[in-house]
Amino acid sequence: MYEALLSIALTTALLLGSPGPAPLALAAVGASSGVRQGVPFLSGILLGLLVAIVAAATGLGALLLSYPSLSTVCQIAAIAYLFYVAYKIATNRSGLSHLEGGEVGFRDGFILNLLNPKAYAACIAIFANNSVPGTSPFIGALLAAITCFAIAILVDSLWLALGGVLHRFIKTPEQLRILRLFFAFLLTSLLIWISMTQILS
Repeated sequence: MYEALLSIALTTALLLGSPGPAPLALAAVGASSGVRQGVPFLSGILLGLLVAIVAAATGLGALLLSYPSLSTVCQIAAIAYLFYVAYKIATNRSGLSHLEGGEVGFRDGFILNLLNPKAYAACIAIFANNSVPGTSPFIGALLAAITCFAIAILVDSLWLALGGVLHRFIKTPEQLRILRLFFAFLLTSLLIWISMTQILS
């Protein structure tokens, strides 16, 4: 059983912790606003992921992905919303001491993962390829879900903390503005690359 849970943990870390739009957005928010101000965004992302985990564990996620047109619509919506998040990061005019208004928050993170079909696909892959022997289907799914969510909390928090480390070196509003524009550019470039990949595939 412990080997199976370790396999789930490693799979989750690889699928959800590798550089992608959500981890990059977390790093961007941590760098531009600091870890404390980024916690609501992190909480929203994790709650959206929890919905994806529950959907995968109950089979609803597979039902969603079985309709390609619906999955495509969700993917387009998620990419569009990430562009909006990048815009909010780039245009946030709050300073170093008063980070209020305009920053990315809980709702942004929740909607981002709620609409993200890749989150559902990743969770389905985790549950489909990793079973927990010696337990009932319900207990096995519950243990897998808890392990998956715990690792997601860890890796997403690390991405936010990574951005927070950069934030500590920011001393002037001008440096902060440049950092926000840099992360917004990185996130936008990644989204354009993903969009082009989808169009060409």
